Amino acid sequence: MASSLSQSDVAKLLAEPLPKVRAELASKLALEIDNPRMTSTELGLAEDIVRIMARDVEVSVRQALAESLRSAARMPHDVAVKLANDVESVASPILTYSSILTDEDLTAIVHKGDEAKHAAIASRAIVSEKVSEALIDKGSEKTVARLMENNGAVINTPSMNKAVDRFSESNLVKEKMVKRDTLPAVVAERLVTLVSDNLQDYLMVHHEMSPNIAANLVLQSRERAVMTLSGNSNEKDLERMLTQMHQNKRLTPSLVLRSVCMGDLLFFEVSMAVLANVPIVNARILIHDAGRLGLKSLYAKTSLPPRLLPAFRTAVDVISETLMVDEANGRDIYRARVIERILTQYQDMGQDDMAFLVDKLGDLINAHA
Repeated sequence: MASSLSQSDVAKLLAEPLPKVRAELASKLALEIDNPRMTSTELGLAEDIVRIMARDVEVSVRQALAESLRSAARMPHDVAVKLANDVESVASPILTYSSILTDEDLTAIVHKGDEAKHAAIASRAIVSEKVSEALIDKGSEKTVARLMENNGAVINTPSMNKAVDRFSESNLVKEKMVKRDTLPAVVAERLVTLVSDNLQDYLMVHHEMSPNIAANLVLQSRERAVMTLSGNSNEKDLERMLTQMHQNKRLTPSLVLRSVCMGDLLFFEVSMAVLANVPIVNARILIHDAGRLGLKSLYAKTSLPPRLLPAFRTAVDVISETLMVDEANGRDIYRARVIERILTQYQDMGQDDMAFLVDKLGDLINAHA
């Protein structure tokens, strides 16, 4: 025989009364089934024996078989299905690792409702859209959290939205969703109102969303920073956040423009330092250069569109000329004055950005009407 599987092994296997010995032989046989030197006759013999062992009355024998067969490329499909439908200790290695199981096999098992098996399927290296959809539809909180944590799981937007609907109260599921490598913008935007401040910041840094929502998140984050941080720590935390945003391509021209137009000069200073790759103190000196060439030279080092330079200049000038109002709700009144001045002095910033500022101005005026 080309392989080490022998007729004596077969005879011993079928006659052996001790489960421990049968389990050892099961492991040996399972390892042999992928042996490329095995002849077609030997392979047929091995498959027949595997089928017999998959029906062994002892769980320990079936478990040993499953552990050894979990990565076998030539395991018979019917054996894979039988083991996958066995008790948890037998099924788990097959459900987690075997490539023999089809999407139909996996979804059928999901619909039977066994949570331990759901968790094993959610942990597979690759989980298809169809299987992910079934798990989100039938799985428990822990199963769906494990699926979300698995970046090898392909999850379409409708399934993501269904997960949000089912588990809107689950911090575990929402955190795992937020921290996926990729997240559809529409789902990220839904999660903004459902997660903690820290997870909102993570969404802003790592995931795409509409310019309006991103800008609103920036403002909320900065308001929290003003209340909880001071001095250098505030600046350092902001620099860390903006550096991450830049690395993840989230520090967009629109976001920087909208923030400075809302009167957030520190955000603009740190953004320019990050985008131009210069120290914050240098960026600050150039931005406030009385000769007006400093901002222009700093701006040229960034990837910001040249056409927006006059808008940034207008915003910086207005902020420099406008004093913060020292009264209740003073920040909102200050922002309203800045936006009014910018809207009247610069009209060429794009429809979306103009609309954002007009909406913000309306909100601020209405808040103090």
